[in-house]
Amino acid sequence: MPDTTTIDLGPQARLVARLASGVPDAALADPTPCPQYRVRELLAHLAGLAVAFRDAARKDLGPTTDTPPGTGAPSLPADWREELPRVLTELAEAWREPAARTGMTRAGGVDLPGEIALAVAADELVVHGWDLARATGQGYAPDDAALRVAHAFLRQAAEAGDRGGGAFGTVVPVPEDAPLIDRTIGLSGRDPRWTAAPPP
Repeated sequence: MPDTTTIDLGPQARLVARLASGVPDAALADPTPCPQYRVRELLAHLAGLAVAFRDAARKDLGPTTDTPPGTGAPSLPADWREELPRVLTELAEAWREPAARTGMTRAGGVDLPGEIALAVAADELVVHGWDLARATGQGYAPDDAALRVAHAFLRQAAEAGDRGGGAFGTVVPVPEDAPLIDRTIGLSGRDPRWTAAPPP
């Protein structure tokens, strides 16, 4: 299992918030490496997962933690530029509480240990941060601790043949000497070479 003993989601959450702040309104309909999401839906998904994993950390179980991912297309709130940074900050703060990492919790309708939920949250922030950066032409250097947890989590899932009930695509082969972010993205079922198609 990934070592989440000392990880702080704050640096990666702040990075995702900065990437979101760099998204112009004109890019909201652009494609992303997630085939089912445009930039608009990706931002909405990030907001939703931040709330879900915040509440999972707090053990505040209910509709936000019970809804499986992919249940309907996520809708981007009108105030997302204020809402997304706020819930990302709350997510990181919630996981700093020692009690968040102990016992059981729930996220996406799945009961799981707190330490695993934290690894999933790190993975979501790292991979979807890459999605957002690639879709909007921004540079991306994820937090090293979050990246290592995401890579370990995805590698374990791949070795166990557990693709998260379809949450991950087929592993994309990446050379072992490739940068860790590329190997992580390949394990998530994405092609690290993905770029947005140039406009016609």
